[in-house]
Amino acid sequence: MRYIPFIASEFEHESIIVIFGLGMVLTSTINHTTIGTMSGLAMGPRSCDIARTFLSDLCENSFDGVGVSRETYGLGETAAMEMLERLAVSEGFEVEWDAARNLIIRLPGEESGLPTVATGSHLDSVPEGGNFDGAAGVIAGFMVLLGLRDLGRVRRDVELIALRGEESAWFGGPCYFGSRALFGKLTDADLTAPHRDGVRILEDCMRASGAEIAPLRAGEILRSPDRFDSWFELHIEQGPVLIALEKPVGIVTGIRGNVRHRRVVCRGEAAHSGAVPRWLRHDAVLAMSDLLVRLDEHWRVLLEWGEDLVLTAGVVETDSNQHAVSRVPGEVTFALEYRSQDLKTLKSFGALLRSECDAVGAKRGVTFDLGEPSLTDPAVMSPEIVGMLQQICDDNEIAHEVMPSGAGHDSSVFANAGVASGMVFVRNAKGSHNPNEAMDMDDFFIATQVLGDAILRAATDDREPD
Repeated sequence: MRYIPFIASEFEHESIIVIFGLGMVLTSTINHTTIGTMSGLAMGPRSCDIARTFLSDLCENSFDGVGVSRETYGLGETAAMEMLERLAVSEGFEVEWDAARNLIIRLPGEESGLPTVATGSHLDSVPEGGNFDGAAGVIAGFMVLLGLRDLGRVRRDVELIALRGEESAWFGGPCYFGSRALFGKLTDADLTAPHRDGVRILEDCMRASGAEIAPLRAGEILRSPDRFDSWFELHIEQGPVLIALEKPVGIVTGIRGNVRHRRVVCRGEAAHSGAVPRWLRHDAVLAMSDLLVRLDEHWRVLLEWGEDLVLTAGVVETDSNQHAVSRVPGEVTFALEYRSQDLKTLKSFGALLRSECDAVGAKRGVTFDLGEPSLTDPAVMSPEIVGMLQQICDDNEIAHEVMPSGAGHDSSVFANAGVASGMVFVRNAKGSHNPNEAMDMDDFFIATQVLGDAILRAATDDREPD
């Protein structure tokens, strides 16, 4: 069955009910941009209005003058979670908070003892970020709950989990706090990670947000992986692939892991810029530049060999109390991150990094202190769920791309905990982690219906066996 969009303005003077299979759509004189159904689950006009209103209010409430800022375990994220809680209560859903202050919204199934089908994403943002990163997946999950409730036939419990602290920007690298807390994976290094304000640590911010620190510090498992049947996440694509291919939906096969060196220090020797010739200099900035050029060349070669890798250096700083136009810099700090879908590639590139640090150090008379790296493992999405999502798109003639995710997501935590996981991407212009995110609501509704049909199949076991 083909996905059919209906433009309400074409029917300005009447209400029309359209029925396809199990789905039903009601269009009315209210201005709904795109309403459609697929073979399994309806996304009606009221549900679409709720999504638009939620995203609009969320943007207004967290606007920082440039973009949106919803600080991890801060006031903005908490306000967004509470806004979602009020919406869920008003619709009559079961609501609870766990020890990490993740918000769980539940639609009970006919056989509640079975493992749960869950969906969700995060509500925090980077500073001066965009409104859809994370939040689109949360409200998409809420739309699915509304559709399943109206459909009235769900075997398994279905939960929407709004997860805390997915972003790494607020605490210098660590991320996925809410999803990792579910599975008892928070560490002492996580809880003591310094906030970007240089004053607080994560534990302080969690406690202020109402989290229970004792079970988190003890590594208590808040939700056993075997209590999940499956996990689904909708998210905007944070790169340009779907825009370039002119496809509204992406089906994610895997998520790149990453190694982060949050503060690399290159130490040379400060000197007078006019008095010291090149051959006697120990210039930290030129040494850093030399290292990065060498790493970039390794990156190019590895790509030619078919390896999956991306490399980024950022947060480059010299000491403002010492640097000057007339001073050879004796020290520079920078961040270094590399990502791959292959853990072996990450380890091999780490060995290359250490080798090149030694080589540049010997050549230029400097040292590199890489600090303690943090590793986030790559994750593979369930082949069964990937195939199911592809089939839904094929059956409904939805243009889609099967693709890896270069950005990290909470889904990687679920997948690596042993939960069968799948992700749906929504085409998004202007990138992500900036105020210019530009998700088209028509694309969002299409992707949400793909998500909803997949969750319906999982919640009713209407799917092919492994």
